[in-house]
Amino acid sequence: MSISSGRQSQGSAGPSSQPSGSSADVAEPHVTVFDVVTDLRRDVAAVELPLSIEGSDVAAGQRSRLVDQLDDHLLPRLKELSSPAVVVIAGSTGAGKSTLLNSLLHEEVSEASVIRPTTREPVVVYNPQDAEVIEGTPLVGAVRSVANVNVPRGIALLDAPDLDSVLDENRETASRLLEGADLWLFVTTAARYGDALPWRTLEGAVERGATVAMVLNRAPKASLTTVRGDLLNRLREHRMESAPLFVVPDAGPHEGLLDASSVAPIERWLRTLGGADRARSVILRTLRGSLAALPPWVDELSGHVEAQHAAAVRLRRAADAALPPVAQATRLVVESGRLSLGAVETRWSQLTAPARLDKAISRSGLARGSARRGRSRDEHLEALTETVREAATAILTVATADARAALRDALEPLPGGAGLVPEVTEAQDDAAALEAVDAWVAAARADIERIDESEGKQNAAAVRAFGRDGLTALLLASAVGLAAAEDLLGRLLGNAGRDLSPEVTSRLADAAEAAVLAQGVPVQTALDHPALADDAAIGLRVRLAELAQLT
Repeated sequence: MSISSGRQSQGSAGPSSQPSGSSADVAEPHVTVFDVVTDLRRDVAAVELPLSIEGSDVAAGQRSRLVDQLDDHLLPRLKELSSPAVVVIAGSTGAGKSTLLNSLLHEEVSEASVIRPTTREPVVVYNPQDAEVIEGTPLVGAVRSVANVNVPRGIALLDAPDLDSVLDENRETASRLLEGADLWLFVTTAARYGDALPWRTLEGAVERGATVAMVLNRAPKASLTTVRGDLLNRLREHRMESAPLFVVPDAGPHEGLLDASSVAPIERWLRTLGGADRARSVILRTLRGSLAALPPWVDELSGHVEAQHAAAVRLRRAADAALPPVAQATRLVVESGRLSLGAVETRWSQLTAPARLDKAISRSGLARGSARRGRSRDEHLEALTETVREAATAILTVATADARAALRDALEPLPGGAGLVPEVTEAQDDAAALEAVDAWVAAARADIERIDESEGKQNAAAVRAFGRDGLTALLLASAVGLAAAEDLLGRLLGNAGRDLSPEVTSRLADAAEAAVLAQGVPVQTALDHPALADDAAIGLRVRLAELAQLT
């Protein structure tokens, strides 16, 4: 693979627009790996995982780590290949990382102590002649930086916090610094080289294509051969047989720097990496490994995005199937006349005598009563309107609660369904139902308002004997199934009254059905999230195809 390979950039400004020392220096005009990785970073950062399904937490962490690696390592490296190669000195608590760094530099630049954790503040050390290219980089901005003439030109040494630090912040910092390194100088001891955590970390380095070297520190003379042989076997088992292994003898209790002869092999090795061309080779080798490690990572993240879509499809189907039975059952209750049972019937019986409903029709078939009587009936029948309103509100409140319960029963057993149905208070349900019923009552009143008294004696007599509000109460009671009200309304208004009742019933059934189906709107809105679309992973898949051309 060539780091200079890439794809045609659309609308590119040409080579003269590229910064000096960038990847364009080793690329054909208009062709950069930097563009591909920049687009990858944008698409990875844009990944959203709205549904809590199996693997979504892992995928979210994977997305964050990949963005960090692209930001901390690949993109800065591709943009500025002339920056020093970053050598991270890493290891477990008490491995002697800071002492090793200080000994390599022949002076104390990183605090070393028996108190754990020691490395609280990461420090990067570089040659003063590299200051111009390293200052302002993300690395220097994130840690304490020190210039030291004993650092070979072209590399920077970074003392990272302990991988197994008791402080969460230190462990997170160590992990991020390692992912941004060009080369790992891993420090362990005879007592700690078998720990599982360092090897898991090293496996991750190998998967990302990082270059690794190992230091066996404080090696006891008596068991050196055995420990060294075992450590070499472990390196082979973890596909790191080519990793250099340096042995630093046990110096016993001491303070300050190690003897120069004990770290001389490491110092000579670092100097072989120094110099612009040699450091560049280390960087390019790690870049090639890092780029080669990206496709499986991106492919797995794409799989998680596609799993989100598949889960959304199942949830949408379940939600679509859950509500129609509730809506149908609610409509049946309204249309069957069951709403009139109980309170509405009782209210009617209480009003029959005071409102003289039994004497409302004369022998001629017209409504009986003066305008004064009509106002009196109107006032009495106001209580009937309120009772019908309460019955209609109750059925809508129950229907919406049943709808959400049906949604939860259908969705919560499915991946991603938990918490998808929003919580609604009883007061919110009551308010929504009352609003719908008020609209229904207003529409019925408008029907009565349209009765033209000039069309005949029957209409005029009905309005005079009951008032329009009184007729509205009869219409509402008739619409919820009260047979006595339906019969009286038909006798008062004739066919016009008989035709109005089923229309008003249908409107209430429509309102109840709409209230049920409305409970699915928040669910459908959540499932309409762009991250759950069938093409949500297309950007990552395009990036995969581009990466395949680079590897």
